[in-house]
Amino acid sequence: MASMTIRDLDDKLKARLRVQAAQHGRSMEDEARDILRTALSRGSGKSGGLAEAIRARVARFGGVDLDIAPREPLREPPELGHSK
Repeated sequence: MASMTIRDLDDKLKARLRVQAAQHGRSMEDEARDILRTALSRGSGKSGGLAEAIRARVARFGGVDLDIAPREPLREPPELGHSK
């Protein structure tokens, strides 16, 4: 098993972790491990692609209504002759 050290952890965040760990009846290390496990297992099931990821990231800034230009009718496809 690997181990890691987290430096410069905000005191308030550490206190919240301590309280949450106590509420769940486990150590801060076990609580942090569970938080990481849950967060990372949830993220792997996301789908939707790049457009959805961008939309989710910029949604908090609001939207912009754009006028959509009218489309022209489709052209007739060219006649392809059989040359010998």
